[in-house]
Amino acid sequence: MEEATCTYRTLEVLGPEHEFSLVNENLKALPIVDKVVKDFYGRIVNFVDFGDFSFGKELQLHVLEVKPNKPFKSPRNFEEKMHMAVLRLGELLQKRYGARLLGTGMHPTLRLEETTVWPHRHRQIYEAFSRIFNLKQHGWLNIQSFQLNIPYSDEEKAVQVHNLLANVCAYLPAVSASSPIYEGCFGDYADNRLYFYMENQKEIPSITGNVVPEYVYSFKQYRKDVIEKYSTDLAKAGAHQCILNKEWVNSRGVILRFERKAVEIRVMDEQECIKSDVALSCFIRALLRGLMAENAPLMPTRLLTEDFKSVIKHGLNAKVLHPNGPTARQVCEHFLKIAWENATVEEKDYLPLVQRRIEHGNLAEVIREKVQVRAQKTYLNEAIVDVYSKLLKSLIDNEPFF
Repeated sequence: MEEATCTYRTLEVLGPEHEFSLVNENLKALPIVDKVVKDFYGRIVNFVDFGDFSFGKELQLHVLEVKPNKPFKSPRNFEEKMHMAVLRLGELLQKRYGARLLGTGMHPTLRLEETTVWPHRHRQIYEAFSRIFNLKQHGWLNIQSFQLNIPYSDEEKAVQVHNLLANVCAYLPAVSASSPIYEGCFGDYADNRLYFYMENQKEIPSITGNVVPEYVYSFKQYRKDVIEKYSTDLAKAGAHQCILNKEWVNSRGVILRFERKAVEIRVMDEQECIKSDVALSCFIRALLRGLMAENAPLMPTRLLTEDFKSVIKHGLNAKVLHPNGPTARQVCEHFLKIAWENATVEEKDYLPLVQRRIEHGNLAEVIREKVQVRAQKTYLNEAIVDVYSKLLKSLIDNEPFF
């Protein structure tokens, strides 16, 4: 596995990947990503270059992935460019298909039979997974994450960033959860996406681990203990070679991406608008800057794993074992203090949004409360459609939802 050429300094840029459902005005999922790609490009490809950004397929046929063609040094530029991407795509989708883009971590009313797996180019990868796992479940067909890539300059920095993120990622869902509802009902978790994410590859536990990753000591050790381990387990289960020894098969909440020389964070739900995604990115980068400067001590992985399970269940109110606890809200307040002390001028413009989430509730809590209030006067499904219709507008207007 060759290393990527070093392009960026550690923490220099932010590389986002956004996942949105295609829906009609009544929130019905539209499994037409292949049609959109073909109509726009003339034939079916995985991704289409559209100026400053690209859009294309995910595993689910109703989910569109949107990502910039270059990572961002400036958070303000990140917000401007990716919001423009949403507007340009939104206009195209509305005009041609009567479709809209919907953020959040899960589609709230989707039934699994209403969508399917991408059936075109690279389908052999999904076919390989389907021989080992049941893809007809929410952990595959109904999850939308906001993934963030943070660059590293060398092996030492990669190890440091990875391990600090392992300490942080257990608590991030307390702020980033946005998946309170699925199949038209309230789920039992603050972050239902991550609950299903933990379960979706249980046949080969070494792929996901405990989501909170084990600590890394070197690239050689990581390849042997993580990538080689799950590849061996997959091979024993009869997996096709196309998914063996691949770094992207690793489904932990933080993974090393050697091909792009970055550490990728996977524990965050997609938010309701680009501004909110940028705010989470600024929070993480400023926090990392501070933790790296103070060479922060690492907590035992076992405790982080227990805290993670508590956080995805109870959100900001989760009881945790962190020394800055005893609740996830207090841990996040501690992290935010470090972020404020180490943020750039631009990053400080976005941290008040994170502060407001910590004080008044993550997006999952806000959605749950508003749907419950609306449901007192109408049917639950109508209440869900009503609230999520406002989230459609939040994405277009780039306005956080409170």
